[in-house]
Amino acid sequence: MRSVLLLLWIVCSLCSLPSLVRSGSSDGADTEIAISLLEKKLMAPEVTMVPLTLIQRAASKGAVCLDGTLPGYHLDRGFGSGANSWLIQLEGGGWCNNHRTCVYRKTSRRGSSNFMEKTLPFTGILSNKPEENPDFFNWNRIKLRYCDGASFAGDSQDESSQIFYRGQRIWQAAMEEFWSLGMQQADQALLSGCSAGGLASILHCDEFRGLLPSSTKVKCLSDAGMFLDAVDVSGGHSLRNMFQGVVTVQNLQKGLSSTCTNHLDPTSCFFPQNLVSDIKTPMFLLNTAYDSWQIQESLAPPTADPGGIWKACKADHSHCNSSQIQFFQEFRNQMLLAVNSSFSTSDQNGLFIKSCFAHCQTERQDTWFAQNSPQLNGKKVAETVGDWYFDRAKNVRAIDCAYPCDKTCHNLIFE
Repeated sequence: MRSVLLLLWIVCSLCSLPSLVRSGSSDGADTEIAISLLEKKLMAPEVTMVPLTLIQRAASKGAVCLDGTLPGYHLDRGFGSGANSWLIQLEGGGWCNNHRTCVYRKTSRRGSSNFMEKTLPFTGILSNKPEENPDFFNWNRIKLRYCDGASFAGDSQDESSQIFYRGQRIWQAAMEEFWSLGMQQADQALLSGCSAGGLASILHCDEFRGLLPSSTKVKCLSDAGMFLDAVDVSGGHSLRNMFQGVVTVQNLQKGLSSTCTNHLDPTSCFFPQNLVSDIKTPMFLLNTAYDSWQIQESLAPPTADPGGIWKACKADHSHCNSSQIQFFQEFRNQMLLAVNSSFSTSDQNGLFIKSCFAHCQTERQDTWFAQNSPQLNGKKVAETVGDWYFDRAKNVRAIDCAYPCDKTCHNLIFE
């Protein structure tokens, strides 16, 4: 009976009704965990589980997690026509922005491979089933675990607390590992990532292109990585304050884009809106216009709303009043302004901006490719990304009308 009830719950969750998650944190970690738990509940009953592999050669390079343990990845080998194609999915999971939050992450899967799951489900863009992942199912699919707290960007160390900020070294060690596994012979490659991993795919996109032969077709995809330097409900800049902490505690300024830091401060150069226009490699931005994580942690975090006026609204958009919805519409306008820069005028880039209250969409089967997945212009996310990557269509720029016009959304509802 228990399995029957679980199956019924999954089936109901995959319909276009809102999905429930719990939320709440000071640094965004709990919101990430809540969304991650929801994604696990939304998994189909039969899912391919892929084992964790630690990068043994990483230690000699100092490429270690926050606590000094080895970084890791999950690889499901390609087959048939996809045997020489590679998809690298960079895991997300927030950031640590001060000594306290970085010490805390050392005791979690976000900062130590000691706490990482030994197997992970491969769904959505990582699925090996053509009916779930029509274009990438038979590629070599890798999920690189995230344990540095700064989107694979740091290269420093806190000697007194023995905290290792080595995201850039982890990135380099992982690429060397994948190269030795056959990626040097890749005909096609896609660097992807969700949330903090989506930001990482932006930060490392051109570097990824440079690692592979010029004959390899290389593109990048950022899922829910378009974090905006937005004003919160109190008039402050909650996410800028968080990012400033990340940049400072991990000493990121030396590794950020010099094209950006030549005219902007280091914190501004951790925001994707100031980076995407300068990326030379083809890039696809997949985002919701009302990103759930940004609503929870950037627009209306508890520190900006101590009286809890926004608590019901940010948990469930149906509880928002007209002025609150208008605030979200202004955030959407800022999102569109950020992507409708020189980035969107390049024919090589792609967009899928859905007017939903959600976060990552590539690894969720219900939002990536399922019978009732969200659509724009009659195409699901997987179909649109495939059209862009394989050049099946020109000018792949799908931008939704403003809320509440879209009825195909799978919105997240926070308890």
